[in-house]
Formats: sequence, C-alpha cells, structure tokens
Amino acid sequence: MLAIERRTQILSTLEAEKRVLVPELARKFKVTEETIRRDLEKLEKEGLLKKTYGGAVLADNVSAELPYLMRAETNKAQKVIIAEKISKLIQPKENIMLDASSTCVHIARKLKKMDKLTIITNSAEILMECANTDNISVISTGGTLRGSSLSLVGSSTTYTLNQLTADKAIISCKGLDFERGVMESNLEEAEIKRTMADNARELILAVDSSKFGRLSFAKTLDFRRIHLVVSDYVPPEWARFFDENRIKHV
Repeated sequence: MLAIERRTQILSTLEAEKRVLVPELARKFKVTEETIRRDLEKLEKEGLLKKTYGGAVLADNVSAELPYLMRAETNKAQKVIIAEKISKLIQPKENIMLDASSTCVHIARKLKKMDKLTIITNSAEILMECANTDNISVISTGGTLRGSSLSLVGSSTTYTLNQLTADKAIISCKGLDFERGVMESNLEEAEIKRTMADNARELILAVDSSKFGRLSFAKTLDFRRIHLVVSDYVPPEWARFFDENRIKHV
C-alpha cells in the first residue's frame, strides 16, 4: 500500500470514529508504529488532524477539507455504485450540470459513454476526463481554479451557470444534518452548488453513506430543494426522514 493510500484510510477512519490509536493503526496496516507516527505528523502539518497521546483526532472537523487526491481515493467503491445508479436515470439529449466533487467525476466517467448529452461543469478533472469524447458536448463554466478541489469558482462561474438551464443538476456534499440540511466545507463551493440547483429542473444529491449525520462548515441547501437522493446506502432513520419530507431516494 502506498503512503498516500494509507493516510487516506487513516483520515477515513478518523472521520468515522473521531479518534485513532497508533498501535491499532499499526496492526491494521501491518506497519511499524513509527511509520504511523510519521503519517500522523504529516497529516497534522497539513492541518487535517491533531495528534494526541497515543493517537490523533480530527482537527476542526466541521471545516476541514481533504486534499483532492485523498478525496478521490476515499469511499471509491461507494462512489462507483452511486455513478452506476445515476447513469440509469439520465436520458439522451439531456443537459446535465455536474459539480466538482470526486463523486461527480465517477458519474462523468459513466455519462461520457452515452450519446448526445451536454455536460456543464466547474470541475477541471471532469473537463479532462471528457476531453477526447466526441459523442457528448462539454461546457466549462470558467472561473478561478481552486487547486485543493480542482474546481472553478467565483463570480464568472456563477454568471455562466445563471445563463444556462439544465434538465438535471447533480451535486455532492461534505455532510448532511437533519437540522442544517446539505453542507459544504467551503463557501465558494456551496455557492456554486446553490447556483446549479437554481438553474436545473431537477436536483439530484449524490452522496455516499459516510456523509449522513455529518456536519460541515457552510450550509448549501435546505432539503426541500432536493428532488432525489442517490446513495450506496441510506440509513433507516434517513430513509424515514426522506419519506416524511417526500424526497425520493435510491
């Protein structure tokens, strides 16, 4: 296992369990405790966790944003499941807005195999992913590049989105909370997703199961804005909540 893969899994464990211990991580990854300590030191320098005696906790976990390459590797199997489900919901000739989440990159990989679609996105990676695809049209929103998320943001991005209308907007998020709604780790990213929602006939929230019940920094949307939630697994309490609020979920 590469060091970046191990550190990504350490962060995933932290997000799920809120605390990790050096001996347990060493046994899990079959490496020395010193290797784990070096991993924790590097992640602490990046502001993603705080070392404690014998382990670590997340640093400011409501606002932390994982580096893109780490996010791309986190919960990959779940994102592939979500992408497969969403690909079955898209019809030829539709205009689809995709945000710059790693989940939407997986969705784009499925959609680019279809014919006569138009994809509108602020994701630099999705633009590259679809660059050599002749059967679909791809529109870039333009904007200022955020290196940590490979997303295009800013006033020019929202201006472009406001000039367009999509059949479906597909967005992801950093967390879902019963009271706070859909949440994001960055204000600019939250604004882009709201603008996509404002300019689409249908809003699909593509969210892996680790996001349920998790707080993040910035509120993006109320649940009433969402037409459909697509996930690898919807916990029973969330399924009831969606049913009570007449939000479809698969």
